[in-house]
Amino acid sequence: MTPLLRKILGMNWVLVLTMYGLLVFGVIAIESAARHIPVDGVAPDGWGAYWAAKQKTWIIIGSVVYFATALFDYRWVKWLGIPMYGVGIALLVYLMAMDNEVHQLELGPISFQPTQIVIAAGIIMIGLCLEVLPRWHRFFGQPFVKLAIIGALCGVPFLLVVKNNDMGSAIVWLPVSLVAILVGGIPFRHILFLGLIGFGIVPIMYFLALPLVSERGTERVEQYLEILEKGEVELNDLNWAPYYVSMAVGKAGWKGAGWNAQAERGSLHAKKYIPWTTAHNDYIFAVIAEEQGFRGSLLLITAFSLLLIQCLFIAFYSCDFSGQLIASGVVALLFAHMFENIGMCTLLMPITGIPLPLISYSGTFVVICMFLLGLVQSVWVHRKLDRAHSLENEFAHEKRG
Repeated sequence: MTPLLRKILGMNWVLVLTMYGLLVFGVIAIESAARHIPVDGVAPDGWGAYWAAKQKTWIIIGSVVYFATALFDYRWVKWLGIPMYGVGIALLVYLMAMDNEVHQLELGPISFQPTQIVIAAGIIMIGLCLEVLPRWHRFFGQPFVKLAIIGALCGVPFLLVVKNNDMGSAIVWLPVSLVAILVGGIPFRHILFLGLIGFGIVPIMYFLALPLVSERGTERVEQYLEILEKGEVELNDLNWAPYYVSMAVGKAGWKGAGWNAQAERGSLHAKKYIPWTTAHNDYIFAVIAEEQGFRGSLLLITAFSLLLIQCLFIAFYSCDFSGQLIASGVVALLFAHMFENIGMCTLLMPITGIPLPLISYSGTFVVICMFLLGLVQSVWVHRKLDRAHSLENEFAHEKRG
């Protein structure tokens, strides 16, 4: 059996099928969610299909990245985290100087968010540093040094993203750093002490620091608290978006209004009450919930749960420390996006511009997610491959003996 065939057969195919099931589900949802977004030279009845076709293109690119990453040894791929992290930080600084409201840079026909590159590189860098640095000197294995490493790797991009007024992407760093601390072997007393300090700093950060770097962050929290207090809001109020988004989720029932439902069936998305310019991205769960009902939402959340459980399973059986950290960090990243995106559509969280992994139309973010899942797959594949090689070596040694 060739090494390549052994790797292919040794892949976690439950993870592969779950990922592609979510991608297909997302393409179908995008076609309905993006039907209001005009495209030059395309008839109105083909607008949704146009955006769905673009998502398919990104999925094809992501598939190449996914399988290449999965079949290549992650213990070599993780060294790419160093240049990725450096380039990502430089792009964030450049983006901050540009004062771009959509937090995107353009490279020819491609527009992308540097934040997505940095957070992927940050997860890889955490796994790399916490495994390699203690081998150089035991000083780097001390708990406070590990905390400093995690704090620096997560804190610098976090502050840059906050300065760029992208609070949704900044929040993602919090669960990623927390998981890195938990998996990184930090004693519980250090975590408790750090948690108490963080809890005490929250009011200072919210009332003093946050208004200085991001006015939108405090406004969205205040809007969220206002809608929870008032319940119903005026259509021209700043709270109309979360109100109607949550209304679309709440009124769907078991079956929902149906895919591509029109206004005659009571679809709020057809009436453009769901913000139609970002319905295929930030608010896609509201469209899915309204059209597919509770059963469609339950199917989506179940698929997400299966995906995360498979990643945790791989992290548990990883053959080295960096594999555990990388797989756990990917789980934290995906869960943070899922919880925030779904939570803001159900009034569990304030409104933030953050896509739903593998579902939202998000271009390069789909490729980044598939790259990270490919890295998790590589952790599993090469863990099994190492065991196969060791068994073959033992068999050959016994045969020679």
